[in-house]
Amino acid sequence: MSYQFSEEDKMIKSLAKEFAEKEVKPIVQEINEKEMFPVEVYQKMGELGLVGVPYSDKYGGGSGTWTQFAIVHEEISKIDSGVANAIMGNCSVCTLLSTFGTDEQKETWLPNVLTGKQLGAIALTEPNAGSDANNLKTKATLEGDEYVINGAKTFITNAGTDITGPIIVAAVTGEEENGRKEIGTFIVPKDTEGLIVSPALKKIGWNSSDTRELTFDNCRIPATNLLGDEKKGYKQALQTISTGRFLIASMAVGLAQGSIDLSVQYVKEREAFGRHLKKFQNIQFKLAEMQTKVDAARLLVYRAAALKDSGEPFAHEASMSKMFASQTGVEVAKDAVQLHGGYGVMREYDVALHYQASKIFEIVEGTNEIQKMLISREMLK
Repeated sequence: MSYQFSEEDKMIKSLAKEFAEKEVKPIVQEINEKEMFPVEVYQKMGELGLVGVPYSDKYGGGSGTWTQFAIVHEEISKIDSGVANAIMGNCSVCTLLSTFGTDEQKETWLPNVLTGKQLGAIALTEPNAGSDANNLKTKATLEGDEYVINGAKTFITNAGTDITGPIIVAAVTGEEENGRKEIGTFIVPKDTEGLIVSPALKKIGWNSSDTRELTFDNCRIPATNLLGDEKKGYKQALQTISTGRFLIASMAVGLAQGSIDLSVQYVKEREAFGRHLKKFQNIQFKLAEMQTKVDAARLLVYRAAALKDSGEPFAHEASMSKMFASQTGVEVAKDAVQLHGGYGVMREYDVALHYQASKIFEIVEGTNEIQKMLISREMLK
């Protein structure tokens, strides 16, 4: 399996890198300090085709590859992984719509979410239900030609922005004979009556990423907003999560590489004891260790993405990439702060923002403990 970039891969990498440097970097401090999602920047990414890379051009996507999409996530995350997380959250919605949506649903929603005019959000997690699907409490009851949704969701990315459009909600629709819950997924427009969106949640990182709690109070939607099978919605959502895992991994790689890039620049300029820091062997060795970890994590991401591009099973490899890359992100960001010394803990230094954000990668899209369970389960089959 080759991981050599094609000319198109290089072009997309260059485009994403240039955009991140010119459009995201100048506002990184502002959007993190103000905890503000940059709507205009996101829409510019959409106009450039960066948010819909692997999806059909029939609906406004780029008909590109998942490897290319991972590259985009990495390049944006080198500057700010919170901004990249908006693309990742939107991706889950695009995948569900593309895979399980009716022609009418695709035509209604995909053109806007694939071109950055709207943001999609996926609402799975609840206050007392994360990885345990059978603990979901949100319910969807069919009444005539409408579903009535009641319940609550939390930690929902993209749920409260000015351009939020479709929110895909997982809700209990019934119960199997063995007691397992039947779960459906439903398209709920943000402006639906009975949908209450909380103020933005306060996080330790990703301050530029919009995260909210949602409450559904007799929220009525047309029955035609059911996405796919009423009883298999959670299984449908899980299919998107494996994709999300290697994209989260690509973001962790980007954060780690961004931390290294800042560190290399710093040690070239900073002097101590009459010499630039780059002259000290312990600094050189630390940089070598950091870069080797990041390159190994990147290759795991490329392997998972390449398997998906070729239509082969990739969930096992996606879990490994997510686990290792997220660990690497934390370790490398921590080392980068150490290399910066006192400046590394100052919030006006971008390396501090990377460090704050790094821990989140070990939690989202299934904690690393969940990834270890999935990886070992596959090994022990």
